[in-house]
Amino acid sequence: MLADQQAAMERLLLHREIEEFMSTEAELLDSRRFDDWLTLLAPDIRYWMPMMRNVHSTNAKDEFTNEQAETNWMDEGLETLTQRVRQLATGIHWAEEPVSRTTHMVSNVRLLDVRNGTPREVDTSCRFLVYRNRQQDEADTFIGKRLDTLRHAPEGWVIARREIRLDQNVLLAKNLTTFF
Repeated sequence: MLADQQAAMERLLLHREIEEFMSTEAELLDSRRFDDWLTLLAPDIRYWMPMMRNVHSTNAKDEFTNEQAETNWMDEGLETLTQRVRQLATGIHWAEEPVSRTTHMVSNVRLLDVRNGTPREVDTSCRFLVYRNRQQDEADTFIGKRLDTLRHAPEGWVIARREIRLDQNVLLAKNLTTFF
């Protein structure tokens, strides 16, 4: 019984640590501290946002476009994400001048799988709401689910994989410059 309680306590502490990591990441993005955000990404990160399609209920498995086989909203690695951050820093990015104001809200954090190997990795899921406002009359709301693989590195947790699933099949925003 004591071993079960110890395991439950360790999982609870890990869950809280992951929630704190996600809150810190959201604050970095909302503060436009993109260079600091880049330090939270693993060198081999896969940052992927499939498109959603309207399908018959019997074909629910086909609701999202397939990774590396079909068109997706995003399919990036560290190099491309770094280039996007560098472009934003120039001050001449047409879709971000003036800059957007964002609020990232993350909830329903779940630990799906914990692999205690070397390095330690945790598969998580969460729900998100990202509100973006720009200029006087541009406002976008992105709501969806994230599936993340977090890896414990010497400097702390890093994002090794992120799948972003928007709860909409038509992108209503004028552009997609937001990081999720």
